[in-house]
Amino acid sequence: MRRAFILLTCALAACGGSAPSSSQAPAQTPTAGPAATASSGPRLFVSDETGGAVVVVDAGERKVVQRIEVGKRPRGIQLSPDGKQVFVALSGSPIGGPGVDESKLPPADRTADGIGVVDVATGTLVRKYQSGRDPEAFALSADGKMLYVSNEETSEMTALDLTTGQIVGRVKVGEEPEGVTVRPDQKAVYVACEGSNIVVVIDRDKLTELARIETTPRPRAIAFTPDGSAGFISTETGGAVVAFDPATHKVTSTIKFPKDPSAPVLPRPMGLAVTPDGAHVFVSLGRFKAISEISVADRTITRTIADVGARPWGIGLGADGKTLYSANGPSGDVSVVNVASGKVEGRIQVGGSPWGVAILNR
Repeated sequence: MRRAFILLTCALAACGGSAPSSSQAPAQTPTAGPAATASSGPRLFVSDETGGAVVVVDAGERKVVQRIEVGKRPRGIQLSPDGKQVFVALSGSPIGGPGVDESKLPPADRTADGIGVVDVATGTLVRKYQSGRDPEAFALSADGKMLYVSNEETSEMTALDLTTGQIVGRVKVGEEPEGVTVRPDQKAVYVACEGSNIVVVIDRDKLTELARIETTPRPRAIAFTPDGSAGFISTETGGAVVAFDPATHKVTSTIKFPKDPSAPVLPRPMGLAVTPDGAHVFVSLGRFKAISEISVADRTITRTIADVGARPWGIGLGADGKTLYSANGPSGDVSVVNVASGKVEGRIQVGGSPWGVAILNR
């Protein structure tokens, strides 16, 4: 498959389905000026894969305020710990999907690969770091000094030292690595490998493999409770979320999503977001057009929020846990979900193919 942290990362298309539409246009005309102007609510940074931009959204006003051109195929996206920079994965690999004849795709542009850096205060792209080939998603260390990248084409995880700007290590993982997450204690990095149905656990200091967690098919994202006592893996075609013990790396339960007889497609678990209190995990379900909530204590699905968007994948929660945002690629919008009521309060047109969303709480 060619082709998003918690807060978050990951969202739509390019891999795991047909190529996304690039016909969507923003509903509002973005205003000029820096990204960090006065706001009535959180500021969202949305990666637009087909549009080659990071779209800045005022969540309080529910409107686009800026589009920042960053390069080819922006996908994984995350804010620096201090909220002053936005990092975004850029790739020169052509967009394709499962079953696509890669020999018929245009050649890759390896000069486009990298991790772009947007300055929040000025709303401009200020740098592009090395990343390894075809970066898709990544995770930042809590101190903001290291960045860990999944390189889909080469089946590697690349470790990037942000202080020196140099790649300090590469670790072979499984096929088609996707989601990357650093454990809350900062001692290990987890890489979901959708082509091998495993999550590879890597020692952060030694950059050596510690363990492998076998999952149901096509693992996408990994998330932890804030205290690090429980981990969760979304598996798209497995139709499940796999819960595991981070201390032993043993699977503790597999939470299956039932088929809805009235729905034309099965639930496809993709993005993950854990509530600040660690009590629940939200899971985006792709073409099923829904987001489900899982109880961490009971390992059960407690509710499902329907009609969220055309294909929600990348999701994130505001700092207070009251509002959930999802990037919906085919419909070119971001949904705003009230967590308490489970209602979609609005959908913000951003255009292109939204893949991931990062939240700057103001």
